[in-house]
Order: sequence, then structure tokens, then C-alpha cells
Amino acid sequence: MTNREVAIKVVRQLHSAGFQTLLAGGCVRDMLLRRAAKDYDVATDAEPKDVMALFRRTLKVGAKFGVVMVLIEDKQVEVATFRSEADYTDGRHPDKVEFASSEQDALRRDFTINGMFYDPLAKTVIDYVAGQADLKKKIIRTIGRPRDRFTEDYLRMLRAVRFSAELGFEIEQATFDAIRKGAQNIKKTSGERISAELERTLISPNRAEGTAMLFETGLAEAIFPDFADNSAEFAISVLAKLPEKIDYALGMGGLFSGCETAFALDACSVLKPSRDLVKHVRFLLTNRDMLLDENMSVARLRMIAAKPYFTDLYELQRAIQRAQQKSTSALTGLKRRIKALGDIELTPEPLLDGHDLMRLGAVAGPILGQLSREMYIAQLEGKITSTSQAEQWVARWLQRHQDLDD
Repeated sequence: MTNREVAIKVVRQLHSAGFQTLLAGGCVRDMLLRRAAKDYDVATDAEPKDVMALFRRTLKVGAKFGVVMVLIEDKQVEVATFRSEADYTDGRHPDKVEFASSEQDALRRDFTINGMFYDPLAKTVIDYVAGQADLKKKIIRTIGRPRDRFTEDYLRMLRAVRFSAELGFEIEQATFDAIRKGAQNIKKTSGERISAELERTLISPNRAEGTAMLFETGLAEAIFPDFADNSAEFAISVLAKLPEKIDYALGMGGLFSGCETAFALDACSVLKPSRDLVKHVRFLLTNRDMLLDENMSVARLRMIAAKPYFTDLYELQRAIQRAQQKSTSALTGLKRRIKALGDIELTPEPLLDGHDLMRLGAVAGPILGQLSREMYIAQLEGKITSTSQAEQWVARWLQRHQDLDD
């Protein structure tokens, strides 16, 4: 069964037991927009104990909030009891939660386009918040007073920008003004949560518009202090020139394309990034302009082309060139040279290892590392192609360096 089919099965079973049960939130929005939904959440007046009694496999993941995960086959459906919430002293979690009606549940949600329900059995939309009207107008508007919604969870300010970027919607003026006034509060949100929203903004095809809004609202400056205005303008331009589909690391590379690498990595630390993400972003920013070297040696070309992040580096450099209205001919020539290499392995195993080199007379230490590097470059350049040729090359190298020492 698909995620949607499993969710409807849950709705049907709860409905048969006498409970009002509806699809809720983003999946309703996406259905009305004719977009594929990732998740199908269910909302009901059944309490957690009722849900767990009706289904054989469940997980109580948020008892305080009335949330139960129902497991069917290899799928899982989040089932939440209709609730109202009050008092958010930490800017994220409600201090008071009470089970309530479907209308009260809708009124606690973030944006009108996310506050609708759908009854898949009656095939009707239940809309207490004028979400359908805002979908038609293509606007992001909070349910109720913007300041109240953002005080409840500061991350909602970033979510507004992210939805605007993903959907191509405008943020309603009062909502936009409230984000601008409260932007500094985003610093009270965990780096991991900020990163998750920022990632979805940066990988969106509308990433340039979304990033522009991050700067216009002050959210970017709150997250990354001292991000210079000219760097912001350049970042938006570079992001606009990247391919439609990119990964998070390339998006971050574009965002910090006008900044020093050290500043970028330090700024990113607030997001609590993974080691892999840091390594990827560092590679992209450290190697800016490397691909513009039209006289790059074959050895260096093979080594850089074999890097796992080479394609992202190429796309970042091309976007930078286009943002600066400069020629991309060097990049085109580089690709032509790589293609001319054919199907050869870009970074083969060295013909001789450290033990082989010491057997031939090399001494452990810095000289061994230098010999190993130079021999490997000669191998990549095609000057040596067999073990015997490598041994002869090493013998000559050792003799030459011995003569220099004498």
C-alpha cells in the first residue's frame, strides 16, 4: 500500500469505531495544489488510548501532545488527537495542552494553507481558517495574529520563508512584518532545526528568492552575524545560476560563495552540521577558481576530477562565473579535456607502495613521502605505466637526489 492508502485505512478504521477522523495539514494542502505529498498525517477526536486499542502495532511518540504512530506493513502514520495549546515559555513547546475539537485544533496551527482537514470518506475539505482562499491567492498567512504564532515557535518564521520558496507564494504583509520584527528570536531555536529548514530553502528551485527573503527579513543576519551586504547580493546571484536540482552542500557553497572559507565554516557551526557536510562545503569553497586553470597538468586534472565533490565544484564555479558575467570557456575546456581521457581510471592504485620504495633504497621519513607523491604524479601523467617502469623511474629519482645531497 502507498502512504496515502495506509493513512486512509487508519481513517476508515477509526471512523468505523465512531471517531471523527480526518487527514490533516500539509497533505491536504498538497492535494489541493495537485502536488505529491510526502507524509499523510491523521487527526482525530479519539484519544491515544483509543488509538492504541484499535491498532495492533503502535508507538506512543508524544503522549503529552496526544500523538501515536500507527505501524501498518512497512509504513507508519502519525495519528494526533485534536488539541488546543497555550503558553509557550520556551518558544517551541506548549506549557498547556488540552484535547479539543477539530476547529480548535485548526486554530492552533501555523499557516492557513496548513490548517485544513480532508475527509477522504466523504471527500470533503473542512476549512476553518480560509486556507483554500489563500491557496488561490498564493499567499502565506499565519492563522490568527502573526506575532502570537511566531512566539509559540520561532522556527515558524523560517518555515514561512521555506514555504514561500517551495511553493512560489508571497508572504502576506502582516506576516512578513512580524518576521522582520522578531527575526532575532530565531537564535533561540536549535541549530539542527534551523538547518533542516535552511536546507529545504536552499535545495528549492526558488532558492534565490527564498534566500533574498532571509536577508530582507533579517533572519539570515540573525543566524549568520556579520554577513556583509555585498556578500548577500552575490550569494543570491550565484544561487540563481545553480542547476535546478542541487544538494544542501552545494546550496551552502552558493550561499557563502562571496565569503572567506574560514568565515563560512565558522558561521555554519551554529547549524551543528555533520562532518560530511563540513568536509563537502570546505572542499567547494577552498577550491574556488581552481578549475579556471587552463594549463592544469594531466595529473592534477585526473586527481581533481576523481574527487566525489567534483561535479558540485564545477557547478559552483560555473554559477560564480555567470554571476560575475565572466566567461565559462575555461570550464568548457576542462570538461573537454576530461572527456578526452576516455574510460581510464582517474585515480588508480599506485604502481609501487611504501614498502616497495624502501626495498628500492628509499629511507622512511619526509623523503619517502616526496618520492611517493612524485612517482604517483608521473604515473597519472602516463610517464610510467608498469611496475618495471616505475622501479626504473624510482632508481633514477633516488640517484638524482643522492647526487644533489653529495
